[in-house]
Amino acid sequence: MYRESDVVVPPGLPLVILLTGFIDAGRSVASASRHLIDSTTHERVWVFDNDELLDYRARRPTFTFEQTRLTDYRPPELVLRLVTDELGTQFLLLTGYEPDYRWEAAAEAVVDAIETFAVSDTLWVHAIPMPVPHTRAVGMTVSGNRDDLIDQYSVWRPTTEVPGTFVHLVEYMLTALNHPTAGFVLLIPHYLADSEYPAGTLAVLDSLTTAMGISVRTDALRQEGREFLADLTDQVAENEELARLINNLEARHDSYMEDNPTPSPFVDDEGQTPSAESIAAELERFLQSRGTADE
Repeated sequence: MYRESDVVVPPGLPLVILLTGFIDAGRSVASASRHLIDSTTHERVWVFDNDELLDYRARRPTFTFEQTRLTDYRPPELVLRLVTDELGTQFLLLTGYEPDYRWEAAAEAVVDAIETFAVSDTLWVHAIPMPVPHTRAVGMTVSGNRDDLIDQYSVWRPTTEVPGTFVHLVEYMLTALNHPTAGFVLLIPHYLADSEYPAGTLAVLDSLTTAMGISVRTDALRQEGREFLADLTDQVAENEELARLINNLEARHDSYMEDNPTPSPFVDDEGQTPSAESIAAELERFLQSRGTADE
């Protein structure tokens, strides 16, 4: 199932799980994972076996082809690391793909790691597309048994059936064991779900700081986020139809957050909301109307 290294892991560290595969709106989790790995020191503790867990035809590995030869092979990875942040705080980090096969065995392996390394608490983060405006802070729904985090940060608490993910199964197992665990599901504007959304990346990293006390430098990311939002604000301001669509989302969001009798922040009084397709199409029409000079 996995290969172990000789790295000595101090007992009692927290565990962060950031997996991609099913949905990663705004590429938030993937970007945050990459930023964490690039901006910290880390050592591999466990490397999971791709041949047991990965569907290669669904997620094909990358090769580098140079003129006449294949010179590099980069398969996907599912890795548990011991990470040290810029202030010297250590934590365990599980990143990579969501397993395609053997979910229960892989989830049991994660539970074994938690028990082996006497993990203090576990946090996972996920990002889904929702009809919310980009002009408001990224909201979230929080699951698990960390009532302190749920009470403070969970803005949407539905009762519904959802498509399961691997981290849902891990959380379910950990909750049964009374292990402190929380899942942060970020609500990303649905019309930006296919873009790399800096605010989503920052929301992932901020949730780790809030819940785990992990310190990561984010100055460059925050500047990138300001520039992204400034460009998007300019586009909305110059397009009446696009502004109307965004204003509708803002009104429903604000009504819900003010605890008014709005049944959902995601629909209007007639049960409708601007679709991702309509907003994306309006953005595309607007950009095309600006001509090649602005491309």
